[in-house]
Amino acid sequence: MGVLIMDFLFVHGAWHSSAHWNDIVGRLVAAGHRAFAIDLPGSGINAAYPQSYLRNDFAAFATEPSPIANIGLADYTNAVVDQVKKMAHGKVTLVGHSMGGLTITRVAEAVPELLERLVYLSAYVPVRLASANDYSQLPENKPGMSGALVVADPVATGAVRINPRNGDPEYVEQGRLALYNDVSTAEYLKYAVAFNPDLPVRVGVEDARGTVDRWGKVPRTYIRTTEDHTVPPALQDRMILEADAATPHNKFVVHTLPSSHSSFASMPGRLVSTLLHR
Repeated sequence: MGVLIMDFLFVHGAWHSSAHWNDIVGRLVAAGHRAFAIDLPGSGINAAYPQSYLRNDFAAFATEPSPIANIGLADYTNAVVDQVKKMAHGKVTLVGHSMGGLTITRVAEAVPELLERLVYLSAYVPVRLASANDYSQLPENKPGMSGALVVADPVATGAVRINPRNGDPEYVEQGRLALYNDVSTAEYLKYAVAFNPDLPVRVGVEDARGTVDRWGKVPRTYIRTTEDHTVPPALQDRMILEADAATPHNKFVVHTLPSSHSSFASMPGRLVSTLLHR
C-alpha cells in the first residue's frame, strides 16, 4: 500500500510571509508530500513599504499612510483561490495561521469542492461575530499582547503597523513575548527580520464568516496553542465552540500543542506530525 501524498497550502498571518513557513514546507516535502506557502497581497515579495520606513524616519512612520491600505480580505481570498486552482494534483489541505484563519474561511466559502481540509493554527474563526477585530474586543482576548507592538494610529495610516526595524531591546522583547515567547531572542530575530510592517486595517474589520452550506461542509482541524500570548487559549476555545455549534454535523478535530503563537518556529517537528495526523 502506497504512502498517502498530501497537498498543503500555507497561509500566513499578520506581518508574516511565506518565508515563515520554510521549515515546515521543507519537512513536508522531504517526507514526500507537496507543500507551498503563499505571500498574500502586500506581504513578502508582494510587499510595498512606507517611504519613511525605508528611510528609518520613525517620526514620519507614525503617520504616513500605508501603501497597502486598500488591500482587503477579498484580495487575500482571490490570491489563495488562484493558488489552490494551480495545485492540480488533488484536493488541498489549507492551513491558516492567526489572521490567516480569516482567509482560509473565505476560500472555503468560495471553493469548498477544491479543499480536503481546513487547518486553523492558533487562528481566527469568526462565526457569531463578523471579524477578527470583533473577537479582539472580547474578554477572552484580554491577555493578548500583540497590541503593544503597534507604533502608529490605524485610522491615520490605514494599517495596523509595527516596526520590525526597531532594535530597542525592550521592543524586541515585547515582540518575542507576544508572538514567539517559547524561543530565544536570537531565534526570534531570525523570524522577525522577515516581518512586514503593515497589516491593512480592512482585513481585520471586514466580515470573514462562512456559511454552513459551504464553509461548514469542509472537514476542519483546530490546532490549539496553550502558551499563546496573541490569540489566547480562551479565545481559541470560544471560536471552536461557536463553530461546532454552527455545524454540529462537522465539528473540529482538535489537537493541542504546548506552544506559543508560533509553533512553526518553536516545535516544527511536532507541528508537522500534527498536520499529518488524520
